[in-house]
Amino acid sequence: MKKLVVGGFILVGLVVAVTQRGAITERLLERGMAARMSANRLAGFGDGLHIALCGAGGPMPAPAASGPCVAVVAGQDLYVVDAGTDGLRNLARMGYPTGDIKAVFLTHFHSDHIDGLGEMGTIRWVGAANTTPLPVYGPPGVAKVVNGLNMAYAQDFVYRHEHHGDSVAPLSGAGLEARYFPAPQEGVLTPVLESNGLTVEALRVDHAPVAPAVAYKFSYKGRTALISGDTDKSANLERFARGVDLLVHEALAPNLLIMMNEAAVAAGNAPLAKITLDVLTYHASPVEVAETARDAQVGHLLYYHIVPPMVAPGQEALWLDGAEDIFPDYTVGTDGVSFSLPANSDVIEQTASGL
Repeated sequence: MKKLVVGGFILVGLVVAVTQRGAITERLLERGMAARMSANRLAGFGDGLHIALCGAGGPMPAPAASGPCVAVVAGQDLYVVDAGTDGLRNLARMGYPTGDIKAVFLTHFHSDHIDGLGEMGTIRWVGAANTTPLPVYGPPGVAKVVNGLNMAYAQDFVYRHEHHGDSVAPLSGAGLEARYFPAPQEGVLTPVLESNGLTVEALRVDHAPVAPAVAYKFSYKGRTALISGDTDKSANLERFARGVDLLVHEALAPNLLIMMNEAAVAAGNAPLAKITLDVLTYHASPVEVAETARDAQVGHLLYYHIVPPMVAPGQEALWLDGAEDIFPDYTVGTDGVSFSLPANSDVIEQTASGL
């Protein structure tokens, strides 16, 4: 009898749940929307330098690594390095207020580093009714990229303003504004920005035949982070990475690219076979990056621009190929990984392991 009573209560509960599922879903959606729209992860940060991967991958599609994109928060000021596919959307998923982006820094002009820039400018514009365009810093060539995107989005600017008006889309804030700086010379840091205690400097890296290509060094209240962009192993980068708290460095695994090349040859895919050999000449391997981190005595190494994508169990060990033995203080990045460097301390804290 007791079992029958219990079973009856369960059955009634199930019936109620099924018949009321629309109302339950509505209440859950209301709460979720309210939480999402009020989310501002920056408000929870203490004073310091905070780094997050809004895109941990390269040009190949990957389940947990979008196009290259790194968020940098100095105090409460949000900046972005490169604007790869889905980077802007990942920032929103991570709770970063995209309307508050102060500026974007481009490392170079390969498509996978700029293909989300138009969307980033647009969502930043209407996300906070910004009245000035999004500043985009870069070496020679940045004006051509920015002007081209502004031209491509020109009709969109008109449509959004006509639909929403100045309270959402003031035309003065539409699009992007190029902020050019001269290509850095070997052995020299080029000043790019100083604001609210943050200093941003550019340095030359080796991504030939792509030139100019730069890395960025961020310094804020005794803390430092260096973001490599795309580069082969670089003595210049090692020089300016010396002693930084966090080195965010790209890496491509030659052993896995050779496997891809052999598969492409076997499949008769000549273009892919050539690409998988060509890219070996202008990217650093995980082992080379570990050597740079060791020799520069950095606090922690965060790998990003992961090539090829991580798609199989156990692949990380193959990708590292012994790099973990050279420099053990590392993290292989995925979208959403973040670190905090509290001001005027030596603490390096991982604050998120992914989305």
